[in-house]
Amino acid sequence: MDLDQFAALRTAEGSAALAAAAGLAGGDPLVAAAALRSRGVPAGLAAAALTQAELRRRAVGKFGQEAAGMFLTRPGLEQATRLVVADRRAARLAAAGVRTLADLGCGLGADALAAARAGIRVYGVEADPVTAALAAANGEATGLAGRFTVECGDATAFDVTRVDAVFCDPARRRAGTGRRIFDPDAYSPPWDFVTGLAARVPHTVVKVAPGIDHARIPADVEAEWVSVDGDLVEAALWGGPLAGVPRRATVLRAGPDDAAPRAHLLTGTGEVEAGVGPVRRYLYDPDPAVVRAHLVAELADTLDATLADPSIAYLYADTPRPTPFGRCLEIVDVLPFSLKRLRALLRERRVGRVEILKRGSALSPEQLRRDLRLAGENPASLVLTRVAGAPTVLVGRPVADGGAPG
Repeated sequence: MDLDQFAALRTAEGSAALAAAAGLAGGDPLVAAAALRSRGVPAGLAAAALTQAELRRRAVGKFGQEAAGMFLTRPGLEQATRLVVADRRAARLAAAGVRTLADLGCGLGADALAAARAGIRVYGVEADPVTAALAAANGEATGLAGRFTVECGDATAFDVTRVDAVFCDPARRRAGTGRRIFDPDAYSPPWDFVTGLAARVPHTVVKVAPGIDHARIPADVEAEWVSVDGDLVEAALWGGPLAGVPRRATVLRAGPDDAAPRAHLLTGTGEVEAGVGPVRRYLYDPDPAVVRAHLVAELADTLDATLADPSIAYLYADTPRPTPFGRCLEIVDVLPFSLKRLRALLRERRVGRVEILKRGSALSPEQLRRDLRLAGENPASLVLTRVAGAPTVLVGRPVADGGAPG
């Protein structure tokens, strides 16, 4: 989208096209385009409206019902923070006494809007003119323009002395190609600017890639990894008084019906190593936020569990215990990996469908599933891993809530 297309969508004709496109999103794009043109909508406007309608449809999972009135781009939507995560961050900032916030590199405004909803005055800065215009429009669409304004410019030039907190989500994709950037020094704004914010502003939050090397994390910040229903979605570095612990895993699980997701927190230093022992009756597959935060040892302590291989983040225990920080399987067979032997065992058990988990194995689950040639009515869980360095397959079944096998 360019500024002219965006301006066209903001006209009365554009609003009508957007309303018509909303009822066509999710269907055949050629049929939808023909339907809009049959109503007299020019081809260019029809294409822009249908693109927005489809993006809004996809955005509901991130932004909820507010997505219906927002203006989006594909890259912006991919990089935007989920609503539940942004709202939790905003609540934490507000609870810390933050009243003014600079969002440096605000994108489409997902985090800025959450902070504004929490009563914080937000000053957004965005280098891309189109994205900046869309972010400002999103503030208007959500009724938050009075607490969220956007300027198009260089984030490094913003006077941070005007605010008592800064949120920064550096660009981690290369312009033009969309390829991910894994080296923090290649972020935009650059890493030295981002890490230097803590010395200039009382409160700082920096969103980073979940796979960030722990060696690149400054010593005086809290590093938090966040998952939503088992999906690792982000990591953030909290500076100043916001830094409560060295490492935190925040696991958000869906509540019953329409209840808000429940947050479960696991904290520690990230430097403790879990003990090593034999494979036992129950296996725990830790949530990815726990693994990335290097808090497997802390989880092991709560479960009276050990590793079977010091480099593989599967935990083993004699008894099942309820935990939001990982999935539990009851192990019924342990064998050195052999396709012939595994196929024979599953045939004997009349296993016709399997879920395949793996850590420390080069095998492809899809290829293994084909090679097993399953036939039968029973389910099973297969875990491809290493035990004391040896390729091993575990056959098990899920345990519901840490109780009886599910």
